[in-house]
Amino acid sequence: MRGLNLDHLHAFTEVVRLGSFSAAASHLNLTQPAISQQIGQLEKRLGVRLLERMGRRAMPTAAGSELLDHAARIDGAVASLLEALARFGSGEVGRVRLGTGATAAIFRLPPLLRDLRRRLPELEITIATGNTSDIVKGVQDNALDIGLVTLPASGRGLDVTALLDDEFVAVTARDGVALPHRVTPAIMARLPVIMFEPGGHTRVVADQWFFQGGVELKPKMALGSVEAIKRLVEAGLGCAILPAVAVREAADRANLVVRPLSPRLYRKLAIVIRRDKVLHLGLRETIRALKSLNRMGRQSGPSAGR
Repeated sequence: MRGLNLDHLHAFTEVVRLGSFSAAASHLNLTQPAISQQIGQLEKRLGVRLLERMGRRAMPTAAGSELLDHAARIDGAVASLLEALARFGSGEVGRVRLGTGATAAIFRLPPLLRDLRRRLPELEITIATGNTSDIVKGVQDNALDIGLVTLPASGRGLDVTALLDDEFVAVTARDGVALPHRVTPAIMARLPVIMFEPGGHTRVVADQWFFQGGVELKPKMALGSVEAIKRLVEAGLGCAILPAVAVREAADRANLVVRPLSPRLYRKLAIVIRRDKVLHLGLRETIRALKSLNRMGRQSGPSAGR
């Protein structure tokens, strides 16, 4: 019903309900000529006569009665829509499309999402994983509302907010290759090393660490999953450089030896969002939760296992 004016439809239903143009005008705080004009425009739009006078009472024609049946359903649908949108506006429900890397999705987001769900139980959150360039493009294209990515990251029309330094550590199996208490690039280069696959920022960060240490690493294996790398290390197939957050659980520390790197190695995580993004309450709360990762990261900083 393109072009159908809901105010005109409401005026029609009030005239039928109250039986007169004057009564409907009084109820709607309009003049009688204004009501008559609205009904006339509605009849013109629909191409049918909707009302007729029976004595002093305005009555619906056959077409008017048909419209009246549909008007009740239209009013119900509109009321339902307005109620739903009001809930979005108040932040009771909503949708946030968050993009991030697999490591952050596994090891950093669960407590954050648990807290968000507790505070906003009707907030719908979808998570997409990928590398930084994919996430940034998704945010630029508005396919994602917000990204948690590894720097560097940039794009036209984007706000990039540095969040926290994510430290890397060296890991090996308890019965695997031995690592000293501080691991240098030269030491790692002499060992069988399992790396992240090329192409992602995590691999670039590690490669730069080796380059700055004056060595060229030739990894024995390369995989795209931090969990897969951990399992191979636990099996004694080599050592690896991993984000410290990925090996902080007690079960990991029972099977792995964790050592700090020398020099220390970090990647910086950041929030990426469009500058013109409308921040409804659900999205604002998601941003606030992501910023709390900085505090959580400082409290749970990496500790070397022996």
